[in-house]
Amino acid sequence: MVTESRATVRLFCTASAGAFLVAMLSPGFASAETTADASAAALADLAATPPEDTDALPDIVVTAQRRSENSQRVPVAIQTITGDAITNAGYTSVTDLQYLTPGLQYDPTQGAAFQIRGVGTTSFDFSNAKSVSVVVDDVVMDGQRANGLIGMVDIARVDVLMGPQGTLFGKNATSGVISVATTQPQLGVTSFRGSASYGQYNDRILNATVNVPLGEIAALRVSAFDQGQDGFGRNVTLNRLVGSTHEYGGRARLFLQPSDSFDVTVSGDYAHHWDSSVRTPVSGQPAAVTAILNSLGVYPGPRSADTADSQFGEIETEEWGASVRVHAKIGSHDLTSISAYRSTLYNNNTPADLTPIDKYAYIPYNYGHLYTDKISQEIHLASPEGGLITYLLGGFYNRLEATQTQLQWATLGAPVFTNGVPIKTLYALTGAIGKSGNTSLFKSVNETGAVFGQVQLNLSKQFRIALGGRYTHDNNSQSLSYVYTDPAPITGFTPNFVATSAAPVYPFGRVKGDNFSFRVSPQFQITPEALIYGTFTTGYKPAGIAFVGNNYDPYLPETVKAWEFGLKSEWFGRRLRFNIDIFRSDFTNFQATILTKVPDGGGGFLLATAIGNAGGLRSQGVEASIALKPSRSLSLSASGTYTDAHFTDYVYNATTNYTNTRLPNSPDWSATAAADYDRAISSDLRVRAHADYAYRSSYWTVVGQPSYSFVPGYGLANTRLSFASDKNGIEVGVYARNLFDTYFSTGWQIYGAIGLLHYTSPAARRTVGGFVNVKF
Repeated sequence: MVTESRATVRLFCTASAGAFLVAMLSPGFASAETTADASAAALADLAATPPEDTDALPDIVVTAQRRSENSQRVPVAIQTITGDAITNAGYTSVTDLQYLTPGLQYDPTQGAAFQIRGVGTTSFDFSNAKSVSVVVDDVVMDGQRANGLIGMVDIARVDVLMGPQGTLFGKNATSGVISVATTQPQLGVTSFRGSASYGQYNDRILNATVNVPLGEIAALRVSAFDQGQDGFGRNVTLNRLVGSTHEYGGRARLFLQPSDSFDVTVSGDYAHHWDSSVRTPVSGQPAAVTAILNSLGVYPGPRSADTADSQFGEIETEEWGASVRVHAKIGSHDLTSISAYRSTLYNNNTPADLTPIDKYAYIPYNYGHLYTDKISQEIHLASPEGGLITYLLGGFYNRLEATQTQLQWATLGAPVFTNGVPIKTLYALTGAIGKSGNTSLFKSVNETGAVFGQVQLNLSKQFRIALGGRYTHDNNSQSLSYVYTDPAPITGFTPNFVATSAAPVYPFGRVKGDNFSFRVSPQFQITPEALIYGTFTTGYKPAGIAFVGNNYDPYLPETVKAWEFGLKSEWFGRRLRFNIDIFRSDFTNFQATILTKVPDGGGGFLLATAIGNAGGLRSQGVEASIALKPSRSLSLSASGTYTDAHFTDYVYNATTNYTNTRLPNSPDWSATAAADYDRAISSDLRVRAHADYAYRSSYWTVVGQPSYSFVPGYGLANTRLSFASDKNGIEVGVYARNLFDTYFSTGWQIYGAIGLLHYTSPAARRTVGGFVNVKF
C-alpha cells in the first residue's frame, strides 16, 4: 500500500510537470485546460506502455568528474549542449553558447569574459585570472583576450558546470567551467561530413571533417571551417561595413591505440578571427560632433551602428596550439597525462573619433598588440569503478606569459589636419612624464602549480559521499615600461608627444599566494532514476597586479563559499527528464571592475577601467531543466534560471557605495526552449525541423547600474527545416536566425568627451538562408 501510494504521487507530480511543459511549447498556446488534459493523458499512456529504447531520451555522458559518467548520476549542476544542438541553432562562436545555456552570459567589453550565475570579472589587467574557465579537450584556455575556441566545427558536446570548480579541473575557477569536447578519431572508420550554408548579409558557413584510419591501431581526424557575415553598420567616410566578421581555421587529431591498455591522442589547431565590431555613437556627443555626423548622414542612437571615422576600426585574433594526451591502464587504474602548448595573438585598431580627423578627433591612434605563450602539464590517476572507495588524484602546472604594446595618441578634440597641415603635438596617453617612450609595454607571467583530488565513499547502493580538495600555489608578476614607436608610418607625420601621467612609482610587481579549496558532496539515489544531492564548495582566484593610469594598484585574492542542493530524475522509461537545483555563493574580496578617472593631459579626465576588490558579493537562485520525448519523432526541452546576484559590500575609494547593487551583465531571469522533429516520410527521405528560443530579462552592463547601460529584456528564436536522404547522405534545408528580428545591443560605454558609445552584433537582426549537408 505504501509503495503504491508513493508511485501514485510520483506519477501525478510528473504528469503535472509534463503537462505544464507541453502547454508552454504547444503551437498557438492552446487552452490551458485542454492542453493540460491532453498532456496528462499522453504521459499516462507513456507510463502504461513501456517504451522501446529508441523511444527514450538519449543518455548524456559527461566528464565533469574526469570520468565518463551519465550526467544524471553526477552531483553537479551541469547543462550539456550537444554538437547537433549547436548546429541546429545556427550558432558559430563559442560566445553564442550564452543563448543555449540559461545562467551563462558573455561580456564583450573590458577585456571580454564569460559569467555564470551572474558572476565573472572582465578586466584589462594581465594578471587577472578568469572566473569561468574554458577547457577544450582537457586543456585550459587562459590566454588574455582569447576565448580558447574559434569556430564550433566537429564539436561532440559542451558541458557547462555551474559554480566553483577547482578540486577536479587543472585550474581553479570560482564561477564555473565550460568544458568543450571535440569528436575523437574513430579506428577503422572512413567518413566525411561537409556543410555549406549561405544567407542574407553574406552570411556563410563552410566546414568539413574527414576521419581516416591509418592501419588497425591509428586514425586521423581533420576538420576545417570558414565562416563570416557582413555587419549592418556603415563607416560613411570610408564606405565600409561596421560589425562584419570573418573566421577560418582547422584542427587535426591523431589517435593511436597499440593495445587496449595504452592510447595516445596528438592534437593541433589553428584559428583566425577578424571583425570590425567597433564602438559607434549613441548620444551625449558634443554639439559640433553631432552636427558633423548629421551632415554626413550619421544619426547617433541606440539602434544605430554607423560612424564617420576616417580610420577603420578592426580586431584580429589568432590562436594556435598542440597537445598530447597519453592514457595508460596500470592494473585496474587509469593514468592520464595532458601536455599542452598554446599561443595567441591579439591586434586591436580601435580609433575613437567618430568623425573625419580633419574635422574633429579625440583618440585617432589606438593600436594594441598582445602575444601570449603558455605551457601546461596535467597528470591524474583514477581508481577503478565499483568498489567501496573510488578516487582521483592529480597534479597541474601552468605558465602563461603575455607581452603587450599599446599606443594611444590623442588630440582630445582638435582636428589632426587643418587645411592639410598636421597638428604639431599629440597627447601620449600611453607614455609617462619624464620618459622618452610614447607606447606602453606590459609584460606578465602567471604561474600556477596545484595538486588536487577527490575520494568517493560508496557506502551503499543508495548513499555516496564525495570529498575533494585542492592545494594551489600562484606566482604572478607584471611590469610596465615605455618604448618609442616611430609615428611616421602610422600618422604620416612626426609630431611632438606630451605624456599625461607620471611614471609608476613601482614599475614592477609580484604577488604570491597559497590556497586550499575543498568540496563535500553527499548524494542519495532515491530510486534507480532519481538522485538528490547537496554540495558545499570553496573556491579561489589569486591576487594580481594592476596598472591604472600608470598607477601601480595591486588587488587581493578572491574566495567563495558555495552551497547547492539538487534533484536529478528520469521518468516513464526515460521519456521525461527533470532536474532542479538551488544555489547560493558568497564571495569575499570579489575582483570587480569599475570606471575611474585618470588625467587626460588637457585639464580634463578620461574614464579608465580599474580592477579592485568588492568586500562582499552574493549570487543565489534556482535552476531547472526538463526534457520530454513524447514520440520517436519529437523531442522537447526547456530550461530556466533565476539569479539574484548583488554586491553585499562594495565601497570604492571611500566615495562611492555600490552595496546592494546588481552585478553587471546579470539578468534576473533567463530561459531556453527547443523542439526537434525527425520523421521518415518515405523509405529514403526524412523531414527534420528544429526551433529554439532564448530569453533573458533586463540587465545593466556597468557596475553601479547607471541608466545609460540598461539593456531591456529580449528573446531570440531560431528555426531550421530540412529534408534528408538516408541513401545518399545529403540533407538540404533552410534556416532563420533571430526569426522575429529582435534588436539588442551588446555593450554600452561612456568614452570621455565623445559621450555614450555602444557595440552591436550581427546576431541582432533576422538572417534567412539555405544549407546543404553531406556525409558518407
